[in-house]
Amino acid sequence: MSGKHIEGRRRWLALMVLCLGVLMIVLDTTIVNVALPSIRTDLGFNETSLVWVVNAYMLTFGGFLLLGGRLGDLFGHRRLFLAGITLFTLASLACGLSNSQTLLIAARAVQGFGGAVVSAVSLSLIMNLFTEPGERAKAMGVYGFVCAGGGSIGVLLGGLLTDALSWHWIFLVNLPIGVAVYALCLALLPHLPGHAAGERLDAGGALTVTLSLMLAVYAIVNGNEAGWTSTQTLGLLGIAALLLVAFIAIEARVRHPLMPLRLFGLRNVAVANVMGVLWAAAMFAWFFISALYLQLVLGYSPMQVGLAFLPANLIMAAFSLGLSAKLVMRFGNRGPLAFGLLLAAAGLLLFAGAPVEGSFLMHVMPGMTLLGLGAGIALNPMLLVAMGDVAPSESGLASGIVNTAFMMGGALGLAVLASLASARTEGMAAAGAVPLAALVGGYRLAFVVGAVFAGAAALLGALLLRAGSQAPVSAGDRPAQAGRAG
Repeated sequence: MSGKHIEGRRRWLALMVLCLGVLMIVLDTTIVNVALPSIRTDLGFNETSLVWVVNAYMLTFGGFLLLGGRLGDLFGHRRLFLAGITLFTLASLACGLSNSQTLLIAARAVQGFGGAVVSAVSLSLIMNLFTEPGERAKAMGVYGFVCAGGGSIGVLLGGLLTDALSWHWIFLVNLPIGVAVYALCLALLPHLPGHAAGERLDAGGALTVTLSLMLAVYAIVNGNEAGWTSTQTLGLLGIAALLLVAFIAIEARVRHPLMPLRLFGLRNVAVANVMGVLWAAAMFAWFFISALYLQLVLGYSPMQVGLAFLPANLIMAAFSLGLSAKLVMRFGNRGPLAFGLLLAAAGLLLFAGAPVEGSFLMHVMPGMTLLGLGAGIALNPMLLVAMGDVAPSESGLASGIVNTAFMMGGALGLAVLASLASARTEGMAAAGAVPLAALVGGYRLAFVVGAVFAGAAALLGALLLRAGSQAPVSAGDRPAQAGRAG
């Protein structure tokens, strides 16, 4: 067997292990939702404190993505990936053994931090393992498949484990996975120093941007409860904005910035991240608001909701794995990206027509199918565009930025659309509409606005992205990357 073939096999095995680590993080964002009622009963949470089981994770996950990516560039992506997996696995053990509210919430916050580090450096590890455009497109397809399918697997697995065993097992199931990923990464991922060796960590930038992101996430996730025009929400968003201004001022002056501002001078990087915010807003709206429609209007159980999402996720997964890479190699990134986003927008518009007396085959399945197709086609080129023009020494940071764009876009989009839906429902109820019709009226508005977000992202991609497939690998990068492949 040739050395090149062994190297190739090792690369793909390494990709599978990286994706298993990412799957564990993706699962954890949805697996908990199904178990919340059991956790509430067992540990005596009230409605207000229960949201912190989710929010504690969201806060640290959203806050540390940028810093996690940059630390990977400085100290080595493999080292940071292993540290993140270790932290996440130990925190999962603490969550699983929790017998008090405080311990569970604290462990969830640590889990979020570990998850942020793993998410931020995994993309850069994949980009650096696969430097040939065709292989890179296929590898990104596998990564997209894991991200796409993980959410619905989480809903099903959460229901299964909670019903069959107890809520503790939704966390304890991470232990064998975490140990296996750690051991296999040690064997398969080559140990390389950080690309940005010799640079110092920009402590001022790290502190201001992390605090800014955490305050913004906190304000957003509590916005519906506290009120969007309340002193708390506006005050926190104001402080987050001021910290962001301070961060940009620091980055413009410091010698080794956490986030070199010239990155946003790369047109594709800047446009891809704006598109990421808009698309995540549309996709989060689809996932959460259609789940509410299925449960509150059509009367589905949590397990039935998980099964209802399965066709869309299977389509998304199939396209991420196979067709998307072929489309990218044939047409470049720009065309498939815009086309996929337009399909997603069409799927959301179909959902906007769902009535009170809806049926799965007539009113849910068509929209789900288009959304699955659209997301499956678009995710791969979106990630390639966001990462393709960036030097290897900044790939961790670029990965952190695109993950942050998705996270903040999703949280903001969901908050805005949930508020619009709620206001529309209240207005219709005040005008004398029956409760279910008022609910559906609110959801319809949210789906239409979500479709506008996806359509705007498609338009931005079609008009502003530079044509062409991917940035070529520069001669200076090749030796390091050849070693990495082995």
